[in-house]
Amino acid sequence: MFFKRGMLVTQAILLNMVQLLTVLLLAPLVKGWINRSNALFQSRRGPSVWQPYYDIFKLLRKDSVIPEQASWIFTFAPYIYFTVPLVVALLIPVLTTFPLFMAFMGDMLGGGFILSLGGFFLVLAALDTGSAFCGLGSSRARFVSFMAEPVLMLVFFTVSLVAQSTIPYIVNQAFAGPALILAPSHILVVLAFFLVVLAEIGRIPVDNPATHQEPSMIDEGRTMEHSGRHLGLLRWGADMKLFVLLTIWLNVLVTPWGLVGSAAPLAVALAITALLGKMAVAAFLIAFIEGCFAKLRLLRIAEYLGAAFVISLLAVITYTMGI
Repeated sequence: MFFKRGMLVTQAILLNMVQLLTVLLLAPLVKGWINRSNALFQSRRGPSVWQPYYDIFKLLRKDSVIPEQASWIFTFAPYIYFTVPLVVALLIPVLTTFPLFMAFMGDMLGGGFILSLGGFFLVLAALDTGSAFCGLGSSRARFVSFMAEPVLMLVFFTVSLVAQSTIPYIVNQAFAGPALILAPSHILVVLAFFLVVLAEIGRIPVDNPATHQEPSMIDEGRTMEHSGRHLGLLRWGADMKLFVLLTIWLNVLVTPWGLVGSAAPLAVALAITALLGKMAVAAFLIAFIEGCFAKLRLLRIAEYLGAAFVISLLAVITYTMGI
């Protein structure tokens, strides 16, 4: 009995390691798909889907330049920002339908706090340099996060009403039922969370990740003083944050389809393939939105996230009314 339990624990640890490697190694590929799809929508050849890997590895080989007035926060912030998405990956269903041994150590709200921890240290590092551009990007990023938090709270509240839990492994099974898959509350929650994801990862219509113009950039402004391996870690961490948020959206809120209930190597390989397929569809959707809309002005972002708040509120109302 003890031997069998030890085998199960070892299997769970190995599956967690596979999930971490999946997020770590495939995150830049999703960003490459988005950039490639954007180029196709603009009738350009565009960069290779492997270009984010080349950029990250090139930066990791370079030394970092530390501003004279920066403290230890500036040095350690990239490592925290890089590590945070990997911690969240241990709490969410990336490949399996059954929970792993760290699945109940944090719910969706706890995962949101962990992700916000990385953004908090990134803001501190940006302000630590004393740069005006970094301060501008940090204040704008905090403004977007401040407007997005009420939407997330309503989304989590609706999820807790439907699933009676906010543990991701329980929520995805609740939303997979035939009675809820096409329910208006489910569709509204999925839409509201996706709008927040676009804001959190700095995509159009909230931000344009392809620009480096000081008057318009948000996320890029926080990393202007970083260079070398520190900038490479920040780029890699941003890619993993995108991957983790899309995984929550796809595997928890939309459907758990593609997840496997077995630890067999072939089943895990099929789960990785299914996840890549869903990520390709999500990347194409993001590129389609960026090709159809222009970047909003800063004050219009409040209207955008206000619309997301109304959608999440409608999700609560429709579920409580039994629609």
